[in-house]
Amino acid sequence: FNNNLNQLIRNTKYEITSIMLRLFINIFILAIIASVQGFIIPKPSLSLGQPKASSFATQLHSDSTVGTETPSSSAASSSSSSSTPPQTVDAKEAVKIFGRLAEKYIMLDDSGGMCCYSACSDCEFRLPDGGYKMADQSAARPKWIPCYDERKFVSVGKEHVSNWCTRIFCTGPSVTKGEFVERVKGMSFSPPLGGPFVSASSAGIENDFALEKFFDLLAGDKEKLTRFRMGKRIKELGNGSEGLVWSDFIVAMTD
Repeated sequence: FNNNLNQLIRNTKYEITSIMLRLFINIFILAIIASVQGFIIPKPSLSLGQPKASSFATQLHSDSTVGTETPSSSAASSSSSSSTPPQTVDAKEAVKIFGRLAEKYIMLDDSGGMCCYSACSDCEFRLPDGGYKMADQSAARPKWIPCYDERKFVSVGKEHVSNWCTRIFCTGPSVTKGEFVERVKGMSFSPPLGGPFVSASSAGIENDFALEKFFDLLAGDKEKLTRFRMGKRIKELGNGSEGLVWSDFIVAMTD
């Protein structure tokens, strides 16, 4: 009986040792996996509720559900933004504006009328290249958008009020973008010198984009355009000339 009892005790110790060894091996393996993946084994909860999810599982779920953009959606949004080219001003739409604002007559330099035009070599009223200073100029078709609202040359008895001054600033010294657009659209059109030909019958402005851009060129970041600023900006866009011609106008509108 003693021999059987001793044998049973030895077998029991062997089984317990074997179970403890396997448990230790399993814990060691889990520790290695946790160190590689950042997986934190939750501590047993003493509460009767469900055990808390591991930080690794929580982070994995959060990354897969919050702020995630699939490659297909990213590519679609990128394709959508790149497929829409910026709107540009068509030359025919620009000439509809120029033909409303340009004029056949412009006043230039009040000293021009004081020259005797006899080709004097030391004449103070001649230009550096030998040309004559002109008091005013005329053209067969509208050619210039004057940089002034009103100009008087007392010495030669001439004065001129620009068309844009009387038609755009008819109620005050400033206009909003909406007022500017509507008043320019209401001005009469004549085929100007320069630009593609557009007949008066087909010169209606259906799209306000070009007019709104011209307003922005003149007003800058201001909500209203003043009469003084319009004249100043026209001279700047015309590179210092007294009138804005088509070649400078279209460059400014398409830049």
